[in-house]
Amino acid sequence: MRLYTKTGDKGQTSVVGGRVAKDDVRVTAYGTIDEANCFVGQAITQLTGEQYADLIPELQRVQHELFDCGSDLARIDSGRPYKVNEAMVTFLETRIDAYIAEAPELKRFILPGGTAAAATLHIARTVTRRAERYVVTLQREASLNEVVLKYLNRLSDYLFAVARVVNARANVKDVEYARSGIVFRGGKRQARGGKRQAKKRDE
Repeated sequence: MRLYTKTGDKGQTSVVGGRVAKDDVRVTAYGTIDEANCFVGQAITQLTGEQYADLIPELQRVQHELFDCGSDLARIDSGRPYKVNEAMVTFLETRIDAYIAEAPELKRFILPGGTAAAATLHIARTVTRRAERYVVTLQREASLNEVVLKYLNRLSDYLFAVARVVNARANVKDVEYARSGIVFRGGKRQARGGKRQAKKRDE
C-alpha cells in the first residue's frame, strides 16, 4: 500500500460525492474532529492505573463515534444512511450523569489541568467545541446530519465530566478559578458544567 497519492497536490481533496478545496469549511470541520480524536487517544495512553480500566473502552467507543462524525460530514451526496444517531447522544448523556454523581460537587469554574490525562481530556473538550463551531458554520450552507452537531455538543460536556472523574480517582483536586463566583448549584446546572465553562470562554 502506498500512503501518498499526489491527488491533493493542487489543494483539492476527495469527499464522498466529489472534490472540494482543502480549506473548505467541511474539511476544516471533520479535520478538527480528527484532531479531537487524537487527543482522546493520547488521554487513553495516560490512563495507566487500574482505577481507569472502565474508562478506556468507553473512550475508545468515543473515538469510533468521532470517526462516524467525520464520515457523515465528509460527504456531499445523500445516497447512504448516516452513521451518527440519537442513541449515541443518549449514551453520552447517561455517562455524563454518572460521572457528575461520582465527582466532587462543582460550584465554581475550574482551571483545566490536574493529572496529565485530565489535562489532555480538557484539550479534547476545547477542540471538540471548535469542531462544533465549524459544523454550525457548515450547516448554514449545506445539508448535514443534524445529530452530528448534537453529538459534539454533548461530547464536550462528557469530556469535561470524565476529566473531573480522572482527577477525583487520582485524589487530585480541581483548581477553582480564583475570581469565579458560585455558578453551579447542583442538578442540571452542575451537570452542564463543561458547556457553561466552555461558553464563558467563547464569549
